[in-house]
Amino acid sequence: MTGVRSAIDYTGAAALLDNFPTTQWMLGDCRYDVGCFRDALEEKGIKPCIPGRTSRRKLLKYDKRKYKRRNHIEVMFGRLKDWRRIAIRYDRCPNVFFSAICLAATVIF
Repeated sequence: MTGVRSAIDYTGAAALLDNFPTTQWMLGDCRYDVGCFRDALEEKGIKPCIPGRTSRRKLLKYDKRKYKRRNHIEVMFGRLKDWRRIAIRYDRCPNVFFSAICLAATVIF
């Protein structure tokens, strides 16, 4: 099951890579530790801050201080999912769904 999930994670992220905003770093967990995805990030000028998988023979260097900040992002998504309308995605129209996210983020903030 873990292998299937990780393949879905980095495949979806690789498909969106062309639409990534200009940024210096990409924070991700070990599911994004795939050579082709790392290469694609570096071609775009983005430094990956992704720890290596435990099964990797060669250890990879990454900025541990930056990686610790990733939990702030996950906590934010968790708080947004407390709003049932967002978690279940009642609104199928992208504009209305984005408006609901903005409203929830404003109340949470």
